Amino acid sequence: LDRARDAIGQPVSTAEPWHVWLAHPELAEHVDFIGVHLLPYWEGVPVDAAVEYSFRQFRRLQAAFPGKPIVIAEIGWPSRGRTRESAVASDANEALFLRRFLKRAEQEQIVYYVMEAFDQPWKAYQEGAVGSYWGVYDVNRNPKFEFTAPIVRVPEWHILAAISVAVALLVLGILYLNSETLRNRGRSFLAIVVYTAATIAVWVFYDFTQQYMTVSSVVAGVLLLLGMLGVILVLLAEAHEWAEAHWVTYRRRLGAPALACSDPQPMVSVHVPAYNEPPEMLIETLDALARLDYSNYEVLVIDNNTPEERVWRPVEAHCAKLGSRFRFLHVAPLAGFKAGALNYALARTAPEAQIVAVIDSDYVVDPRWLRDLTPGFQDPRSAIVQAPQDYRDQGLSAFKAMCYAEYRGFFHIGMITRNERNAIIQHGTMTMVRRRLLESTGGWAEWCITEDAELGLRIFEAGYEATYVPTSYGRGLMPDTFIDFKKQRFRWAYGAMQILKRHARALFTEGGPLSAGQRYHFVAGWLPWVADGCNLLFNIAALAWSAAMVLAPRQIDPPLVMYSVLPLSLFTFKLAKLVHLYRVRVGANFRQSLAAAIAGLALTHTIGVAVVKGLLTRGEPFFRTPKKRGSQRLLPALAAARAETLMMLGLWLAAWGVAHSPQTEGLQGPDRLAWIIVLVIQSVPYASSLIASLTGAFSLPARLLGVGYRPTAAPPRRAEPDSAT
Repeated sequence: LDRARDAIGQPVSTAEPWHVWLAHPELAEHVDFIGVHLLPYWEGVPVDAAVEYSFRQFRRLQAAFPGKPIVIAEIGWPSRGRTRESAVASDANEALFLRRFLKRAEQEQIVYYVMEAFDQPWKAYQEGAVGSYWGVYDVNRNPKFEFTAPIVRVPEWHILAAISVAVALLVLGILYLNSETLRNRGRSFLAIVVYTAATIAVWVFYDFTQQYMTVSSVVAGVLLLLGMLGVILVLLAEAHEWAEAHWVTYRRRLGAPALACSDPQPMVSVHVPAYNEPPEMLIETLDALARLDYSNYEVLVIDNNTPEERVWRPVEAHCAKLGSRFRFLHVAPLAGFKAGALNYALARTAPEAQIVAVIDSDYVVDPRWLRDLTPGFQDPRSAIVQAPQDYRDQGLSAFKAMCYAEYRGFFHIGMITRNERNAIIQHGTMTMVRRRLLESTGGWAEWCITEDAELGLRIFEAGYEATYVPTSYGRGLMPDTFIDFKKQRFRWAYGAMQILKRHARALFTEGGPLSAGQRYHFVAGWLPWVADGCNLLFNIAALAWSAAMVLAPRQIDPPLVMYSVLPLSLFTFKLAKLVHLYRVRVGANFRQSLAAAIAGLALTHTIGVAVVKGLLTRGEPFFRTPKKRGSQRLLPALAAARAETLMMLGLWLAAWGVAHSPQTEGLQGPDRLAWIIVLVIQSVPYASSLIASLTGAFSLPARLLGVGYRPTAAPPRRAEPDSAT
């Protein structure tokens, strides 16, 4: 500075923030005037206090350096960018700050330079996104706000509002299709959710289009927008199920079991596939079948590929003891897993059998099962009659009580709403199917590890109907360990993706063999699982993004708070839905509802992996759920949740780094806080996996959660006057 003053012969200074001048007053001895940066945005000052704050610092400099001229070398406010504490960057705030400052500066005859005339997008690489938006004019030389007219925070608000209403009406029209049983309260609930979602989507898209585009910002923005749309789709599907599960006037296709048909009863062939099952358990299943209150049936036990004779020979002997109605078939080798065994039995079914019923080898059936449900086939269009999966060992431990709570939700909520549009998921136990259709549609699909759900969809495509009777007629055994619970759900999710790929044309093409309602329920039903797959990829990306935020905090901003609010809203919405519907439709207490939530969340990672693998690969071995293995010890339980535990710790570490890393000091704001909350919330499913696995390891008593469930009001079966219920 001294050399410059000697050489130039003109007034010389340097520009520094106000606090630098106060911290180093000796600097003033080497300049002819004070050049100061007054940028209250960077200090997190709210715009309403920013002008006064700037002049207060200006006065401090005047007091510290009397007689020295002071020039404001930089002053301004950005129109976009991250929120820093209470300082919000927006067009309206930039206009407000500059109008107030310019008036005050003119009154006090201050020399100043507004930063800056034009937006400079290249600054984003040095200062983050906010560096691009300090201009009074945009990069195309257009003024960014009115210089004299009243300030309108969103000048295009009326256009955005109209678009939001139009989008909401379109979506509501789709959701209201075939929903004449929905009460006014249910319609109002959907309207609120849809309009809120449409408003958010329109605003986020509008906000995105106001940015200066680079390759990286376009890629990141498109991915975030797609994620936003995915979250909104899942939210709407959840809201629709919530409304139809609770606010309906009557059920169109749900009722009490039909009266028992008169003789002659149609012959039923009951198929019991088994592989390496405990013989005492399978014998208990056969004894229950022998007690059926039905005269015209046979039982085929298909033991496929069990390697040890000591396992299947006692079952063979017991079938012989039960009489000619029971036939035992042992075959090895046999390909096709469970579907292969069922096809093998189908080829050996009695010629006069009209109905094929299937149960798992651990199910103890009610004597009334066939008597009550075979009348459902009196309608020639009826191809499937399905009773719910149910279990009898929920009282053995808290882990099993937790699993039982999670299972009940689908059969008391999802299956009932799906049944309204003839779109239930067929299950491989407690199911009955018309034999003629089973054979004419190709039998059980050996390429699919969820052959039951695939058969049901194939029968719907053939134009036939299925009936769901929400009354338990048989109870089986649940997985004994968390690892088996995970593997069972992996098979279901992987098989769903196999079906989704194989039947994509029927599911996504209008005018095909499926009705709009059927296509909706199959796609919407699997959408949360697809979302879990996307969530897995999101979490991996979130870890990478958080690491970049820590390593380069001034170049890598946190996602806008709106993008963080959406997943948080979905998490909260789904939790509220579960608690409410479990209370009114499942009859659960609060502890059981919480346990169901933990068990469901614990499977999120497993489902995500299954979805990604299911979409990218073609085949996965069938996994049989072991029975009566007993609980795991501590170390195997920890190992069962090791992947989830690592992800949980990674997300916690990322949240801590974003919050407390020295590099991020002074960069706190609502965007960063929202991102930290997102990272913590995203860790909840992984923590739930660890909790569920440890619950199984410690063999906690089931009474901690409660075993019984309150009876719930039966769904109405005829139109009733609307009410505020």
